[in-house]
Amino acid sequence: MSTVSVDDVRAARDLLRGVAVPTPLIPSRVLSELLGGPVLLKCENLQRTGSFKIRGAYVRIARLSDAERARGVVAASAGNHAQGVALAASMLGCASTVFMPVGAPLPKIAATKGYGARVLFPGPTVDDCLVAARKHAEETGAVFIHPFDHPDVVAGQATIGLEILEQCPDVATVVGAVGGGGLMSGVAAALKGAAKDLGRDAGIKVIGAQAKRAAAFPPSLAAGRPTRIELQPTMADGIAVGCPGDLTYALVTDLVDAVVTVTEESISQALLLCLERAKQVVEPAGAAGVAALLEHSYAVKPPAVVLLSGGNIDPLLLSKVLRHGLAGAGRYLVVRCRLKDRPGALVTLLSELAELGVNVLDVMHERVAARLHVEEAEVLMHLETRGADHSEDVIGRLREKGYTLTLS
Repeated sequence: MSTVSVDDVRAARDLLRGVAVPTPLIPSRVLSELLGGPVLLKCENLQRTGSFKIRGAYVRIARLSDAERARGVVAASAGNHAQGVALAASMLGCASTVFMPVGAPLPKIAATKGYGARVLFPGPTVDDCLVAARKHAEETGAVFIHPFDHPDVVAGQATIGLEILEQCPDVATVVGAVGGGGLMSGVAAALKGAAKDLGRDAGIKVIGAQAKRAAAFPPSLAAGRPTRIELQPTMADGIAVGCPGDLTYALVTDLVDAVVTVTEESISQALLLCLERAKQVVEPAGAAGVAALLEHSYAVKPPAVVLLSGGNIDPLLLSKVLRHGLAGAGRYLVVRCRLKDRPGALVTLLSELAELGVNVLDVMHERVAARLHVEEAEVLMHLETRGADHSEDVIGRLREKGYTLTLS
């Protein structure tokens, strides 16, 4: 079984000098208050191509022979790996073909093409793309660049760990997203190998975070082998991987201290927190580490570093996720309200909301429906409040005034 040592990571870092940007480590006051000790954010969302993926892709392609690069490379990805492979191949003078699912976000497709890749769409899922990419490799001789399960890819991603140790020498815990496992297994290899070389007695704890709807590692670890699961829809599509790789499973088993799962609600709240409080735009997968801190702070010892692994989010998805996050934080309400169908009833309701300090974002007024009595009307309202306590106060006050409310 192949493995990845800290010396492999140092060699990868030498390859990446002038290619990958050493990303900043910024303090988070709100997360530090939550944890009761320093929390810093490692901003790989500010990396070239908007995610950490350029690190592993470049190392993998740079280590191909001239003859292999002449045949070109091929990859399958919904977005971040696609962009990393496209840019790395372009920088190394290598043709690239990337298979992306039909319906992939338009900004990611445009970016991948912009970095020089030929983009093809074989079907609606990443699995369709993987099948097509491997077939293309067999037919053309192009080298398939796996998104995570290769020592060179893992070593490239692992260079983040060396940066963290230099930027925060006393780090106690590192938390980040896990999909196939290439990122956090590599970071763990780098951190623990380098810390041992430095003679640090206390180990550095590494925690991986998976979306609960796409968490293949917990059942795999329980079974003692990589185990395929049926994925459920998740906003964190960047870490929706149905089965760990053989290499990454072995590394996670040996080096990662825990893999936890996080809910969609926590992911959306984490994304909102990053945007509002840290001024960092991240994609849902990139915010999974922050979500883990929100849900599992008991497992995290400070000083802690949380990886923001990517920032490539479609603007339309961003608006939906932000609404989801606002709702989870009690700052966005969708309410159906029954009222008398008489002149002035709607104005009265809206005036009462104004007195309560509520911002009415949208109103749909319905007067004729089978579920309504002849003298009734119903209003569907999207409301912005100041938080959970304010929302409860608003709902209570409206019910005191005799309104029948249904929360959506």
